[in-house]
This record gives sequence, structure tokens and C-alpha cells, in this order.
Amino acid sequence: MDFASILTIEILGSAAVLVLISIGLAVVFGMMKVINMAHGEFLMIGGYVAIYATNWAGLNFWISSLIVAPLCVGFLGFVLEWLVVRHLYGRMIDTMLATWGISLALIGGMTMLVGNTTTGISTPLSSVMIGEYSVSGYGMYLIALALAVFAMLYGLFKFTTFGLKARATTQNADMVAALGGNPRRIYSATFALGAALGGLGGAALAPITGVIPTIGATYIAKAFITVISGGAAVIAGNLSASVLFGTVSQIFTYVYTPVIGEVMMLLAAVVLIRILPTGITGRFFRRSI
Repeated sequence: MDFASILTIEILGSAAVLVLISIGLAVVFGMMKVINMAHGEFLMIGGYVAIYATNWAGLNFWISSLIVAPLCVGFLGFVLEWLVVRHLYGRMIDTMLATWGISLALIGGMTMLVGNTTTGISTPLSSVMIGEYSVSGYGMYLIALALAVFAMLYGLFKFTTFGLKARATTQNADMVAALGGNPRRIYSATFALGAALGGLGGAALAPITGVIPTIGATYIAKAFITVISGGAAVIAGNLSASVLFGTVSQIFTYVYTPVIGEVMMLLAAVVLIRILPTGITGRFFRRSI
């Protein structure tokens, strides 16, 4: 396997990280038009749940990250939607301020509980030698996980009754209510789904980033630029933006440094939004989910 193939794997790995960071926000923002400033904290809590469920409760890491963390953070999202967010639908600025307050409360609460030091867990998969090159086995797992998340969401929104109702509610909630649907329940389930995906992403990234109560601030900027650049379509938009930014970031990281890679990714987002203000799927893939 040549260097170009290895670089391709690294680009896909970088794109997979962006997917796992942003897909939960894409569901909430793209389908509910809720600016969830607490999304980074959902990722953070998912990481903590996976770490403590593995280290303290003795659960297998895969169970902790793939099942326990999404369920716990999804339930937290369900409770917060019921207590706060559902009273603010249609008031985008108010939801942004409310979720920002939730974000600060979650950071403060976790800091009191676990302290302000980085907590980590060992990477469960070792590197894989391919010819003369070493490729992260866990990075390849993240690529597979991102693809599995896309497949799950596509099946959910395309072939299930909930998916049909969720897409219909996004377009016309009053019509769904008139036909006997319950938009409030659909919004509640959608918000919980977005939170669960955030928990899954945070748990998956915990072995490679570590977790600290303020790590959500690192995630949230990348999540928002990916979602906004992708446009209205949750799956097609997130996938296209993640691949684009992952490619830009990884290429400049190889040529220069990781810092330059991050800077060029942000610059690419600025240029893209200037050229396509409605995002990639506002211009292309308009009929995609």
C-alpha cells in the first residue's frame, strides 16, 4: 500500500472525527432549528460516562461507549428538552441563550464532581502495520463507526414511521398536528436522539483526546462550522462537509503542522459559507436526507 492510500485513510479518519463531533448537532439544528450550545457538553459527558463505566463499573469499553454513554446522554437530553427547550421552540435566540446556560451549568457541575484535570482511558486497539506505514487501528474503527451512524440514521429517517413524522414535522408541524401527530413528542425524541449521538461521539473520542469538563469548547466550533457548511440535509450535508474539511485539515497537517491544518479548515469554512451561504446541500443534493 503506497503513501497516497495511507493519506486517504488518514483523511477519512479526520472526516470521521468531524462526523462524530457534529452529527448530533446536525440532527437537532437541521431538523428542529434549535441552536444547541450545550452540544459540546453532551460530548464531554459521553466521554466521562464511557471512562467511568469502564474504569469504575468494570464494563467492557465497547459496551460503555456504544450503549451506556448514548443512553445516559440521550436521557439527559430528553430531560433538558422537557424542562427547558420545549418551552422555547420558534424562538431561536432564546434557545441559544438557554442552552448556553445549560452548557455553563454542566461544565460547573462536572468540575465539582470530577475536578478540572484531564481524565483518560487507553486506546482499545493498537496500530496496524500496512507495508512500511503504521495506521491507527482505532482510527479505522472510527471510520467504520461514522459509516454505521450514517447508515443507521438513513434507515431511521427513510424507512421508519418516526423518520417520516420527524421529516414532516420539520417541514410543517401544524399539518402534522392536524393529521393526528404530536409534534412535541417528535421534537422531544429528536432532541434526545441528537443528545445520544453526541454522547456516542464523545465516548468514541475519549481514548484519543482525554476528557476535561471544558473540552466541549474545543468540540463546539468544529461542530457548528461542519453543520452550517453542510446545509439543511442532515446526512448528505454532514457527510459532504466532513469529508471536505477533513481533507483540507489532513493535507495541510501533513504538509505543514496540525495548527496550520486547523487554521486552513476554518478558512475553508469561511470561504465555503461566503460562496454557498445556504450550505453545500442548499446548492447540491437538495433532495437528500
